[in-house]
Amino acid sequence: MAGGAAMLVNVGTVIMAVLTLASLVGGFGVNWGNIASHPLNPDIVVRMLKENKINKVKLFDADSWTMNALAGTGMEVMVGIPNNLLETLADDYDNAKDWVKENVTAYMRKGGVDIKYVAVGNEPFLSAYNGSFLKTTFPALKNIHRALKEAGHTDKMKATIPQNAEVYQSANDKPSEGDFRSDVKQTMLDIVNFFHDNDLPFTVNIYPFLSLYLNEHFPVEFAFLDGDGQTITDNGKNYDNVFDANYDTLVYSLRKAGIKDMKIIVGEVGWPTDGHKYATPKLAEKFYAGLMKRLAEDGGTPSRPERLEVYLFGLLDEDMKSILPGPFERHWGIFRYDGTPKFMLDFTGQGRKMVPVAAKGVQYLEKQWCVVNKDTVNLDEVGPDLDYACYHGDCTAMEGGSTCSKLDKIQNISYAFNMYFQIQDQDVRACDFKGAAMITKTNASVGSCLFPVQIVSGSDDFRIKFVFGRLVVFGLVLLGLVTAI
Repeated sequence: MAGGAAMLVNVGTVIMAVLTLASLVGGFGVNWGNIASHPLNPDIVVRMLKENKINKVKLFDADSWTMNALAGTGMEVMVGIPNNLLETLADDYDNAKDWVKENVTAYMRKGGVDIKYVAVGNEPFLSAYNGSFLKTTFPALKNIHRALKEAGHTDKMKATIPQNAEVYQSANDKPSEGDFRSDVKQTMLDIVNFFHDNDLPFTVNIYPFLSLYLNEHFPVEFAFLDGDGQTITDNGKNYDNVFDANYDTLVYSLRKAGIKDMKIIVGEVGWPTDGHKYATPKLAEKFYAGLMKRLAEDGGTPSRPERLEVYLFGLLDEDMKSILPGPFERHWGIFRYDGTPKFMLDFTGQGRKMVPVAAKGVQYLEKQWCVVNKDTVNLDEVGPDLDYACYHGDCTAMEGGSTCSKLDKIQNISYAFNMYFQIQDQDVRACDFKGAAMITKTNASVGSCLFPVQIVSGSDDFRIKFVFGRLVVFGLVLLGLVTAI
């Protein structure tokens, strides 16, 4: 594959097995996000999902091209409503009716999309949002639920709100002391009571990786589900990993609200592979192996031993995501930007050494890279150009402990130049930098540090088809006018 993609999964002496799954783990799906400069064609992604026998997806919007690609597949879909629509949906019920009509009812046909959940917002009560969505989320939920009910859809699907796990907490880190965060508690109580009254699920995003990232003293093995973590005991229940402890903190928070049996969905759980010393393919493989084994055994948590329902985060890397939470944000994908798997993962949970099926039919830009021109570069003056390239490109793999963190000065600059060049669709003007850069046909990758070649994006193809289609229509109109004259 272009850009050294064939080297991305080093299987060593392990025998690679073709992913022909007879019995896929139940209870899991994947998050499919598209905050990328060059998103894969949805048809290619859907084919990849099918070949990996993944039949549940969670979306962050209701993009029509993606939805149409999912039509007729039988895959269960959680369709999303972005936070920036919450105010509009909260203010006017007619807006909610219109949204449901256009993004749900339109697909409720024979050969349509099997929508199971509608996610109203995404982590709207994050403390980082400073309460921006605190007053609009619940009204938006009520309006969407009402619109779904009036349209006759609530027997097929449920509304929910994916919340970050920080909406609840424990004063002493014991699950049994769990309660909703004080600044959102009343709103959360209103929401969970509405969930209970209308048989709606609670959706929560849990990230064991963040426990390591945010606390340098956090015990590493406690972040994984393979039983090697130090056990803590709470109310007679034993916890050897932070996922179980976090999940059960929510269970106890709901109990304090008087709710004991509400369905819980884990909307996001996963492990990044770059951008931090603990964000590596090896640790991602370890995390997913433990999680998939748990799912294969239909195991739950100490307080909820029944089968879990989870959505892995995420399907693909997204190079345009905000890195305010950390550089790792662009590297959550099980697959790279081009649909190449990063590590071994057995979706059956049997622990076999298997590589997921890669995306097929991916087209790449020309095999060329932008690198430093050693004959013309002035290393003392290139700093601003390096900053510019990283700001408009993606240099998160150069962070300490990451795959490209050990490059020398020239290689660092070349990496930044190339990332900018590729994001700009290899425009020759994007490989100049006042004469400090040059285009080469020699693969610039260094060891495990991939200098990628960007793909021909699905969005680019769509724009070309759209423009061409409009030109054809315009041409036919002109032809009609000429004929009429």
